[in-house]
Amino acid sequence: MITLSKKLKQQSSTGKKENEENKRISIRDKLLVKEVQEMEEHLPKTCKVNFEDPNTLHKFSLIITPEDGFWHGGRFKFTINIPDEYNILPPVVTCQTRIWHPNIDEEGEVCLSLLRQSSYDSLGWAPTRRLKDVIWGLNSLFSDLLNFDDPLNVDAADHYSRNKESFKTKVKEYITMYATR
Repeated sequence: MITLSKKLKQQSSTGKKENEENKRISIRDKLLVKEVQEMEEHLPKTCKVNFEDPNTLHKFSLIITPEDGFWHGGRFKFTINIPDEYNILPPVVTCQTRIWHPNIDEEGEVCLSLLRQSSYDSLGWAPTRRLKDVIWGLNSLFSDLLNFDDPLNVDAADHYSRNKESFKTKVKEYITMYATR
């Protein structure tokens, strides 16, 4: 089985004709050739990426299957769209799986500081960030970056603070209904 990064290496090592075509490739796409390879080499074991079209590196999906914590047993799909202005602008990430989570709302919007174009804590997006940072950050929303104190889904955070057992039950119900592996 040939990985996407190997295909990319093969494509980048072809002749002069393709070099002429590469001059028309956007900065984003040039960055992505390197970053996708790096991302694939450093994926957390709970993550899997899927490129529907291997020639379209700026749109892909990510599946996270947490091994422990509240969301253990679930399978959560995210879409990642990288804007033309990447790496000045961060990727746009949406959770496609309905989830009961303080940092992901029920419409799929994700609250992760490194995806913010500007943030007060200086942890927001910067041109020095890479795709692998985004993947690791999303994966960490199911463990160490889980934040009940600065929620996007206030109802989920309030639910947790009122009744932890009831919160756990609702998380498991959502997994059963929407995120079964």
